[in-house]
Amino acid sequence: MTEFKGDKRTKAYKEWKAKFDKEQESKSEGLGDTVAKITEATGIKKAVEFLAGDDCGCDERQDKLNKLFTYKKTECLTEDEYNFLTNFYARHKGSYLANADKICLVKIHNRVFHTNHDKGTSCTKCVKKVFNNLKKLLENYE
Repeated sequence: MTEFKGDKRTKAYKEWKAKFDKEQESKSEGLGDTVAKITEATGIKKAVEFLAGDDCGCDERQDKLNKLFTYKKTECLTEDEYNFLTNFYARHKGSYLANADKICLVKIHNRVFHTNHDKGTSCTKCVKKVFNNLKKLLENYE
């Protein structure tokens, strides 16, 4: 990955990361968390606790469902990745991507989104998807 010496984005990265972390905390880990949120919002949880008592087995079921049906979570960008992407999107004006940039983008995308795109891909559709996903991730937390 290309390094950018003298880049003073530490504060910007910290602010970006804080927004990312805050949103990730509120996301469900798996199906168990989703079911728990629905039963709490609809009042079903209180009704079950009233009828079955405080220990109705809901927590154990929630844990089992989370383990069986875990959601893929987006990983947080490292500071180096954040700096690379911020600089890349600031300087990228045309549709041509240098091979070194493609390799870096795919490498970051694979780690962050748990994908397995070929780093040497020349597939325009694949590269465009990687490009857009990373740009959206970066912009979502600015």
